[in-house]
Amino acid sequence: MNRAALALATWFGCGYFPFGPGTVGSLAAVLIAAALHFGMAAGRLTLACLVIALTAPGILASTRTARLVGKTDPGLVVVDEVLGQWVTLLGATNLNWKALLAGFLLFRVFDIWKPWPVRRLERLPGGTGIVADDLAAGAYGALILYIGGRFGLY
Repeated sequence: MNRAALALATWFGCGYFPFGPGTVGSLAAVLIAAALHFGMAAGRLTLACLVIALTAPGILASTRTARLVGKTDPGLVVVDEVLGQWVTLLGATNLNWKALLAGFLLFRVFDIWKPWPVRRLERLPGGTGIVADDLAAGAYGALILYIGGRFGLY
């Protein structure tokens, strides 16, 4: 059970990257989204289903991993970045390389900046707080990405 939790929480090893594991997790999410879109013609519905299907297991894995390493929000937990990144990409009106790049950058900015109420969500207990703040940062990114698409910026 601990190995499965660690695998999911670290997004199959991305969280062990020596520097910027959250950025590596976000990049992995973008690459998966690109592969799904360009390789399998999958769109926003697929990403939405992945977010819905993986949120509860991601919270559980994050909680277990945080307890295993004795930290409230360990850097090696990056499943939250993956989910938040996919939420941001849900805002893309057209999923092309510009939208993928913009979505990546927007999510990283909001995940690091943590505008209200994102930072408050971190206070939720266990994995709920670990994941919820990134989902909220992803929602901010999705909104800006959507507006940019409506104005023809990508």
